[in-house]
Amino acid sequence: MPVTLKAGLIVALGIGVVMSDVAIGLVYKPPIATAVPPDPRAFPVPLIERGATLAMIGDCVVCHTAERGVPYVGGRPLATPFGTLYATNITPDQATGIGSWSFAAFRRAMREGISRDGSHLYPALPYEHFTHVTDDDLMALYAFLMTRRAIRAPAPHNELVFPLGFRPLLAGWNLLFLHRGPFVAKRGESAEWNRGAYLVEGLGHCGGCHTPRNLAGGEERHRAFAGGVAEGWNAPALDPSNRSPHRWTVQSLYTYLRTGIDAGHSAAAGPMGPVSYDLSSAPDADVRAIAVYVASLMRHGHDDDGGAGPVDMKRKAEDAHPSGAALFAGACGGCHGEGAPMVSQGRPSLSLVSAIQEDDPRNMLQAILQGIHPLSDTRGPYMPAFSSDLNDGQIVEIAAYLRARYSTRTPWTQLEAAVMAARGAGAEQ
Repeated sequence: MPVTLKAGLIVALGIGVVMSDVAIGLVYKPPIATAVPPDPRAFPVPLIERGATLAMIGDCVVCHTAERGVPYVGGRPLATPFGTLYATNITPDQATGIGSWSFAAFRRAMREGISRDGSHLYPALPYEHFTHVTDDDLMALYAFLMTRRAIRAPAPHNELVFPLGFRPLLAGWNLLFLHRGPFVAKRGESAEWNRGAYLVEGLGHCGGCHTPRNLAGGEERHRAFAGGVAEGWNAPALDPSNRSPHRWTVQSLYTYLRTGIDAGHSAAAGPMGPVSYDLSSAPDADVRAIAVYVASLMRHGHDDDGGAGPVDMKRKAEDAHPSGAALFAGACGGCHGEGAPMVSQGRPSLSLVSAIQEDDPRNMLQAILQGIHPLSDTRGPYMPAFSSDLNDGQIVEIAAYLRARYSTRTPWTQLEAAVMAARGAGAEQ
């Protein structure tokens, strides 16, 4: 064999070995040894209480609780474009929960998406955001979870399209989309602004829903907070492109996050409902800090026609959509018509509802189909679901009428298909 060919083969072999080692290093993550479950009494009460607050801000209970299930035992289906994932049990049960997890194992899962046994977790757990959370806050969260009642509850098997059930593939996802690093306070901004940024970008993981995702499910970081989709609902933009007729302010955001409703905008619906429910009990200073940061994201930049102000073109809409006007009067007028009680009670006028201004009718249709429901044993915004009372054609008529009456924007097109898609998305939840 010529010397040059032999040398080339050796170099190629060396490169292959190195590449194989790199690939193995990316995919293989060693397990962390099981730990004896900590004595709940070993955790200081203030630490547990802080962990409870952080769990509320992170909405942990929302994803890790099945419908009418016990908090934190998992089992909730999470519909994704790639199939259905099921939330896992995060109570201290040793067999099915995190009871045998040390803090090191918990921290690795939260920051790197790697389970205690070394397997890769799906990014439905938004670890790309939790990587910004401090060790102290993760310890508080760990203390809170480890002092919950241990409940045995295995998670159902995920139902993903082939080959995404093969978890080592997630190593590639992490390589592309996981951006590790602690939160760095921004110089020149106030302590309140930086606190809000830390909560929104970290444990609150607001960008997980409010940022568009690419075909691989990674957040489009260059379009952060430009709006996304969550559980069949649009998560509106939290940047200057937000379509709200009235610009959001710190106070209106604070009121909305704290109570689930703001008279100048709309009521929290769909996945946002549980968020506002949790924030209703979070520290006032933290909720206001979140409002300060989000308001700063939304007000920088140019105004567009979404800021034109509320409109009500009743006569024009009636002429264009007489069937929709009649259906609206019968099904909706009792609450949304002129002089209706809810209007005088400070509920948002439909002329201010963002869902009617958006390019995509998804949220308007979901609100009609699914309604708005406060969480059990709580008071809050309520609207009945019409999915069983109205057929697709009737919902199309009402949606077209609402768009024509309360918006100057172009009519929605292909509403029939949009209603069918919204029904399908609602059925998956």
